[in-house]
Amino acid sequence: MTPQELANELSRMYRNAPRGDTVAMIHLFGIIYADQLRDSEESTQRIVERSDIPDSYYAEVNKGMNLARFVVPRSG
Repeated sequence: MTPQELANELSRMYRNAPRGDTVAMIHLFGIIYADQLRDSEESTQRIVERSDIPDSYYAEVNKGMNLARFVVPRSG
C-alpha cells in the first residue's frame, strides 16, 4: 500500500468507527497494517497527518502496531 492509501484507509476506519469505538478502530488499523506502516517510505506520523484525523491519534496507531505482535484480528 502506498502512504496515501494507508492514510485513506485510516481516515475511513476513523470516520466509520462505531460510536464509542473510535480509539479501538485506530488501534485495529495499527494492528492490521503494522507491516505496511513499518515498511512505508513515509513515517507513521506523516501518514496520520495525511489522513486528516487529529494528530493525537498517532500514539494510538503506534499502540496498535505494538499490539500486532500479540493479537490476530477477527471479524465481529
